[in-house]
Amino acid sequence: MSLRLLRIGWVIARYRLDTLIPVARLPWWMRLLMSISPLRLFPLGERPRSERLRLALEALGPIFVKFGQMLSTRRDLLPADIADELQRLQDQVPPFPGDAAVARVEQELGMSLSAAFASFSRTPLASASIAQVHVAELHSGEEVVVKIIRPGIDRIMGQDMALMYQLARLVSIVPEARRLRPVEVIRDYEATLFDELDLYKEAASTSQLKRNFKDSPLLFVPAIYWTYTRRHVMVQERIRGVPVANTDTLRARGTNLKKLAERGVEIFFTQVFRDNFFHADMHPGNIFVDCDDPENPQYIAIDCGIVGSLTREDQDYLARNLLAFFRQDYYEVAALHIESGWVSEDTRANEFAAAIRTVCEPILEKPLKDISFGQVLLGLFQTARRFNMEVQPQLVLLQKTLLNIEGLGRQLYPDLDLWNTARPFLESWMKERSGPRGVWDSLKRQAPELAHQLPELPVLAHKTLSRMEKEQRQRHHQANAITMIQKTLSQQNKRHYRLKLGLILLAIALTWQPLSQWASVQDWPVLVAAAIGLLLLVWH
Repeated sequence: MSLRLLRIGWVIARYRLDTLIPVARLPWWMRLLMSISPLRLFPLGERPRSERLRLALEALGPIFVKFGQMLSTRRDLLPADIADELQRLQDQVPPFPGDAAVARVEQELGMSLSAAFASFSRTPLASASIAQVHVAELHSGEEVVVKIIRPGIDRIMGQDMALMYQLARLVSIVPEARRLRPVEVIRDYEATLFDELDLYKEAASTSQLKRNFKDSPLLFVPAIYWTYTRRHVMVQERIRGVPVANTDTLRARGTNLKKLAERGVEIFFTQVFRDNFFHADMHPGNIFVDCDDPENPQYIAIDCGIVGSLTREDQDYLARNLLAFFRQDYYEVAALHIESGWVSEDTRANEFAAAIRTVCEPILEKPLKDISFGQVLLGLFQTARRFNMEVQPQLVLLQKTLLNIEGLGRQLYPDLDLWNTARPFLESWMKERSGPRGVWDSLKRQAPELAHQLPELPVLAHKTLSRMEKEQRQRHHQANAITMIQKTLSQQNKRHYRLKLGLILLAIALTWQPLSQWASVQDWPVLVAAAIGLLLLVWH
């Protein structure tokens, strides 16, 4: 741990990451420490801050590279220059040795490599931050790929995550950084990262996605071989396709890029709204294209380690928000944000709507093909931040995926109209959701629960009526008790009043002789004041 900490300190010093800290917002004692910091002995160089941050993450290894990739999607938290630079981080990292891969496979499967596979390539086909992939062939003749988690990555991740938490707590001292909630960002990253270490979860998600798009012309998902799948090893059908980023090859094969881009948008909205289960890591490295029929190209998706879903309420609010944007109904957008709890309920909807209109109207006045939904989304984030909008964890993966889809679609077909492509789908989905078919589907979905509860309804009704009767009797008793207390207090007040009056009269009678002599020699203002005082005393 200490050596790792020294290594991190050296990288921070080498790339002068201290310059990313807003010194002016620090407490005075931290500003003093920064002014005498030995980091100032290292030359700053000519590289901009964003490039220095990217190079530092690359130097620190796979876990920090993965963190940088995740952080690049949080444009609601980062300055634009840093977010743009972090997007350049690549998945390709140096592979671990083939012998280590073989040892891990044999350990996980509990059998020799030759017993499991007819052939196995010790040279990896691809290498990423968490795992690498090898080509193999089963004894039954099927070509497969074997995904293997890096040996020792659990220990390295545990150490690095502990250091990240310490750094996040240190950064939280800065008031400006505290608003970015660095500890919560690290916690979200940790959950996502450790999920990727369990290949059982990825295999299950892959099977679910394949089942959702069974026999679909839009998307193909390779099959999982469960017999040879373990927590750190996964065996999957090998796919043949053109990487989606290789647009030159796609054009050379005569691929209909317009249809390909539109199908990408359709796949996304189908996953989010029809299935409520979406691939949340759809960067170009995980997407391929089957060009056997160039006029009807089919996507191929791999690496389902990160998936997402929404609640039915969030689905409804999201669809209604998007449709309100399409209609440029900003008041509806503001009202939905308040209704869903995404912003504080004491937010004035008209003020929020005016702020959204100011940001979005210039964008939406452009031709539809020139509109970037990413720009609209980021503008909304910046506006909502002024109204204390909380970052919605359940929407972060969705936002990231939507931005990836839009970028991919525009790369394939620059004139892609995301709005017009998505609008018919959303309108149709909302109509089905709220129409007779939606109501019928909801009843069918709830029928087993209703059937289970139906025989218990008489008993539940009897219990409810008995409880209501009991509560009514209790309220009646409480009202009677309160009435008695009020009556007793009233009687006590009357007795106290009579007692005070009697005491005053007795005191006047006993002191009448001296008082009459005193009054005879006093001026009339003194006598009036004494009379008023006596009346006030009796009244009180």
